[in-house]
Amino acid sequence: MSEVVITDPEFSTTGRPSGRLLEVEDLHVEFRTREGIAKAINGVSFHVDAGETLAVLGESGSGKSVTAQTIMGILDQPPGFVSGGEIRFHGKDMLKMSEEGRRKIRGHGIAMVFQDALSALNPVFTVGFQIGEQFRIRKGLSRGDAKKRAIELLDQVKIPNAKQRVTEFPHQFSGGMRQRVMIAMSLALDPEVLIADEPTTALDVTVQAQIMDLLADLQRERQMGLILITHDLGVVADVADRIAVMYAGRIVEEANVHDLYARPAHPYTVGLLNSIPRIDEKGQELRTIKGLPPNLMRIPPGCPFHPRCPKAQPVCVEKVPPLRVVAPARGSACHFAEEVLRGE
Repeated sequence: MSEVVITDPEFSTTGRPSGRLLEVEDLHVEFRTREGIAKAINGVSFHVDAGETLAVLGESGSGKSVTAQTIMGILDQPPGFVSGGEIRFHGKDMLKMSEEGRRKIRGHGIAMVFQDALSALNPVFTVGFQIGEQFRIRKGLSRGDAKKRAIELLDQVKIPNAKQRVTEFPHQFSGGMRQRVMIAMSLALDPEVLIADEPTTALDVTVQAQIMDLLADLQRERQMGLILITHDLGVVADVADRIAVMYAGRIVEEANVHDLYARPAHPYTVGLLNSIPRIDEKGQELRTIKGLPPNLMRIPPGCPFHPRCPKAQPVCVEKVPPLRVVAPARGSACHFAEEVLRGE
């Protein structure tokens, strides 16, 4: 039984007439190790529509990247195992497909921009060869035609002098330009859903803004569904339509971006927002969320956030709060969500 029904129309907050592309329902993923079983994903449910941007936020270890890897079918198995749930693309459960069936969806249907472009790119091949490989293998284009398509994609992601740079190697590009190359590779087969896993990690603030603007422009032009995974609330403020906040492998809050920033409905989200440095608090000590994220092999009983929560009561230790509707188009997994919404 799923903890939450995120796919309810009440949660569709963008007002677009476009169709549903991807649905994740009651997903459970665990890592089986010699030390024990780490429950990385514990009943995650969400959806993405065409032309919509969903931001998935949370601290390191909250399950964001594991969710993305599971959707893409690139989870290391073992030690990772999908122990429950469904991942539906256009209504078809990808977890029940053969590897060949999932391979046909990767690239064409769902593509991914990885966190570390330098590690994701092969250092011994030119960027043009790596982008063009998809056209040669998946579309049967000649080497010359594949190179032309690679140049077109480098132009689309705004890499200057694309005709010359297509013959260069990854180490000859800056961090921001390598990330643009990764985006070009992910767009090569014109996917319907793009997953961007921490696409601005290790980039300076100016380049971060450029990459986010680029992703937003490409998403609007192509009407893709975009899943943006990040730990940085500031990165998604101007890009996302909806935000799902994850903690200990669960979604603890979901709302449209404006509502979540204005009135969070979960104490964890309040803590994340309060930890953002503010220019009107110059000279004051930065606020933090006390304590550490839970050990996924020993997740606390009840609400997993209760050891760090300033509002924790006995019920928080005894009962896991489900993600429930607490206001129009708002979901929160907190026993006292209504009080949090009122700022109490």
